[in-house]
Amino acid sequence: MLSKNAIKYINSLKIKKYRLEHQAFLVEGEKCVSELLVSSLTTTAVYCTESWHHRYSKMLGNGKFVVELVTENELTKISDLTTPNQVLAVAAMPEPPEPEMKIFSDIILALDSIRDPGNMGTILRTADWFGITHVVCSPDCVDIYNTKVVQASMGSIGRIKVHSMPLAELLSMRPKGTPIYGALLQGETITSKKFLKNGILIIGNESQGISQQLLPLITDPVFIPPFLHSENSAYHAESLNASVANAIICYEIRKQLGENKF
Repeated sequence: MLSKNAIKYINSLKIKKYRLEHQAFLVEGEKCVSELLVSSLTTTAVYCTESWHHRYSKMLGNGKFVVELVTENELTKISDLTTPNQVLAVAAMPEPPEPEMKIFSDIILALDSIRDPGNMGTILRTADWFGITHVVCSPDCVDIYNTKVVQASMGSIGRIKVHSMPLAELLSMRPKGTPIYGALLQGETITSKKFLKNGILIIGNESQGISQQLLPLITDPVFIPPFLHSENSAYHAESLNASVANAIICYEIRKQLGENKF
């Protein structure tokens, strides 16, 4: 049976202040927890139903962390999901990675004031899909250990190195000649743009776009053109969702750089 102290501690991790205090965060659901258990992150506790334990017992290690069986009713008391899943885990926050020059040898994703947890989690998942291992978040981005971010990342948070620093500082560190790609309405369309080098891709805030102070630093602005409706060619959606735009541009960069190898 879950103690009152355990319930209080787990629920406290839904709040950023206490996540920072305890240097821990929550992971929920079969997919996310199973990914956590095979990642480089440190699991400190798993709270699961008997049926989940029966299916995943081989993944639970040998006394490396607390494993406690709970009822579905108890899981409801600690879950942050509308419909609680079979399992919830507590993981330790990793040490923040130090930015090194070697990270500039591949694509770096730079997130400028991304505030929506669902967008952030999806962007991390997309980065993982396209083999982008370094993501840099501006300090005013949503906390990557927010429960909704972790859920939306679907386990990718355990495979991506996420840095937090002012993006102007990141850009000042880059080797000479490193392109800075920025998703802008005034950019060159990605259908005609030639991506010849790995660089830094900046994705701006959901409503404001890329910060004014960063705009002059962008060397290669790019634009995803809309496909206009034939009946109303003058009207279309104002912009793409940040995570969708990120996925399209990441695909195009990876595709072209892959083709340029041959």
